[in-house]
Amino acid sequence: MSKIRIGLFGCGGMAHAHAGRYEEILNRIEVTAVVDLERERAQAVADLLPNKPMVLTDYREAFPVIDAALVVLPHHLHHPVTIECLNAGKHVLCEKPLANSEQECREMIAAARRNDRILMVAYCMRFHPMMQKLKEYIDNKTFGECFQFSIWTEQHTEREPGNWTRSADLLGGGQLFSHGCHYIDLMLWVMGKPLLGSHIGTNLGTPWMEREGTSNVSIEFEGGRLGYHFGTWGARGSKLKYSFQAHCEKGMIEWDLAGGVLKFYGDAEAHVPGCDAGQKETVLAENKFAKPTTEEMAHFIDCIQNKKQPLTDPVSSLEGLQVIWKLYEAEDKHQLADLRGMGLGTLKF
Repeated sequence: MSKIRIGLFGCGGMAHAHAGRYEEILNRIEVTAVVDLERERAQAVADLLPNKPMVLTDYREAFPVIDAALVVLPHHLHHPVTIECLNAGKHVLCEKPLANSEQECREMIAAARRNDRILMVAYCMRFHPMMQKLKEYIDNKTFGECFQFSIWTEQHTEREPGNWTRSADLLGGGQLFSHGCHYIDLMLWVMGKPLLGSHIGTNLGTPWMEREGTSNVSIEFEGGRLGYHFGTWGARGSKLKYSFQAHCEKGMIEWDLAGGVLKFYGDAEAHVPGCDAGQKETVLAENKFAKPTTEEMAHFIDCIQNKKQPLTDPVSSLEGLQVIWKLYEAEDKHQLADLRGMGLGTLKF
């Protein structure tokens, strides 16, 4: 089977991350064009690849030599560039979030359907083998019902003055919309239908952000399950880093992403303050060198070749963004967000 020809559109930090992780699937793809308004940036990414892709400053010039595009552009450009690619008959893997408004998302979905092309969203965390293992334990109720799923992400993301990520309009919001969308997507994927939610954000500690640089989200799901996400772009130090904890009836499952280990803590007696309750720690899985973006691209190629629906399809992506927009709206009104009737599998077209 011939290789799928890929155009890489946008050569910022994420483009370097993508380009550096494809060595395992180069028998299935060939990056034939690398595009950025700044030729030097495009050349720097092209130099990471074993072949010699075209280096361009106009993505339209790549259309004759590609079958699909990986769109790694500032968020406000996802909509126009993706639609033009789809109308040119190209499949698209678009970085998250899909777009900055519901109308833009709907127009992108309509263009994909009209042109019978695959449109997939780069929620790479769903493809991480440890995340899939964690979800499997929760779905199978291996340790009983999961009643609390918490996600911490701590990093320092401060770009130079004038960078588009500082602008609420260009970014589409703040830290929650830009980065937290990964983890709202995961909470919906794991915990099911949301009922109520709250978001409190601040740019204290991240004064370069127009909207929040630190975010706290709490969601009540059907069946009494709860979810929590803390994310910050202002961390000058970190303990939890990227940590996922699922409290279940028989104990807690913890995934330390940076350490690459999935553990179970349980078999303890009732907690007595100040005493060791005899908790046991069990390693469930280890994978320190997982490459979820590689798995993501392999899945994208599978969807193109077999004409199947992506795991991270644009409709479910829009459904997750709708939850974030509803959380923002409620925050601005100092209210709880009514999330009933929202979540994955709720949109009709």
